[in-house]
Amino acid sequence: MALGPFRRVGIVGQSRDPQLDEALSYLSAVAGEYGLELYPELPLRAVCTGAGELVPGELDLLLCFGGDGTLLRGARIVAPHHTPVLGVNLGHLGFLTSVAPDRLSEAFQALSSGDYWLDTRFTLQARVVGNDGTVGTEYLALNDAVLHKGGFARVIRLAVFVGPDREEVGAYSADGIIVATPTGSTAYSLSAGGAIVAPSMECLLATPISPHTLAVRPLILPASTPIEVEMLQPDAEVVLTIDGQAGEILAIGDRLVVSRGEATVPLVRFPGQSFFTTLRRKLHWGIGTARRPSDDWDSDDHDSFSY
Repeated sequence: MALGPFRRVGIVGQSRDPQLDEALSYLSAVAGEYGLELYPELPLRAVCTGAGELVPGELDLLLCFGGDGTLLRGARIVAPHHTPVLGVNLGHLGFLTSVAPDRLSEAFQALSSGDYWLDTRFTLQARVVGNDGTVGTEYLALNDAVLHKGGFARVIRLAVFVGPDREEVGAYSADGIIVATPTGSTAYSLSAGGAIVAPSMECLLATPISPHTLAVRPLILPASTPIEVEMLQPDAEVVLTIDGQAGEILAIGDRLVVSRGEATVPLVRFPGQSFFTTLRRKLHWGIGTARRPSDDWDSDDHDSFSY
């Protein structure tokens, strides 16, 4: 029984997670049944029998075992190739993951029968431009690019510009700024007071972190509008982080330029899963209608595997 169009399956995960060994053992056991070739990343090969090295451009599907952080890391690996990503929630919150480990067998059956859909998310391209115009490393983000203070607890001065002509939005003091996709609107941006944005929206969010005036508010801009942040405080230590994982320290005169990326991330979803269903469950919003436990593909209550 083939797993739909997915034959070459890459695997990433947190090797320290105690649930991971059991999940990978299950994968190894059913690979032949579903006609799968497994390509685990290097730290996982001792547990999961694989066909070879994980090469991002040669995969049909990427399985991410962990929480949203693991999925973000995996998504950045395969995003340039538009490879579908299925997140298996071994964490706690799991906004982006799709299935609990004890539902993995059912998920495979749904994939085999074509009973799934792809929720395509766009990405950000972020780069640091030096004072002399030199462009540094280019980063890809699914959630956000964040400029924040480092070192001592003091605010930094920022100037924000938008559009190809660098129209000035304003300058202010804050602990930093978050430039997020709609996918990232439920991550750090939400904690900083940003709006929750449906992932189908074509927009970027610019959310200040603890601004020192109430007049400075989050902005929602068209996805086609680049956002540039310039440092106005030469002695400040400022750090760029990408999806909370990668990044660098900015030097004096550096500017952050963020725009919509060309890469996309198709997330595998199953029947009954939607953005607002996830919000209700993960944020514990009031639920007016009763649901059966079987409706929760990505339950937070999983403690063990029951394949």
